[in-house]
Amino acid sequence: MSRKQQRFRDDDTNPCILETDASRKCMDDNNYNKDMCTIHFLKYKSCRKFWHGIMIQRRQSGIQPAMPTAEERMEILESIGGIPY
Repeated sequence: MSRKQQRFRDDDTNPCILETDASRKCMDDNNYNKDMCTIHFLKYKSCRKFWHGIMIQRRQSGIQPAMPTAEERMEILESIGGIPY
């Protein structure tokens, strides 16, 4: 696996692995008919948008790393009452 692929599959750098996997599985299961997987694409897009907003807030506050680790993300989600997307 290349470095880029490893980084993409790393829980600490990619907060939307579950949504990515669900989208890919849907595409595989539905013979790459995008119309059948719209809900998965929307969930992925919402996930990326949510965590991008968190990254921007952390950068503005001077917190490093900008993307929270997997453990920090779980704490954030628990504090807001679950997955907002």
